[in-house]
Amino acid sequence: MHFEIVLRRAGAADSLVVAWDHHFDPNASFDHQALDADSEGVAVAFQQRDQIVFRYTGASASNVNAYIPDGEGVTNGGRNPAVILPN
Repeated sequence: MHFEIVLRRAGAADSLVVAWDHHFDPNASFDHQALDADSEGVAVAFQQRDQIVFRYTGASASNVNAYIPDGEGVTNGGRNPAVILPN
């Protein structure tokens, strides 16, 4: 999987803040696979109405498995996705 945090500003192209890749091994069941990642990104001058976007893309067009952020949290043995930004 390829993950990105981007800054989206009206009238401008998305600006990449940080990106990273992670490999998940295929899982025959629907069990979660946790991912904790730390990465340093570029500083941005955040303005009113800007958006921070968490974007993820599959890295294999031939793999039938899927990546689904676990929005069910502990209900399904996972946890809610979260992005922690510095002050």
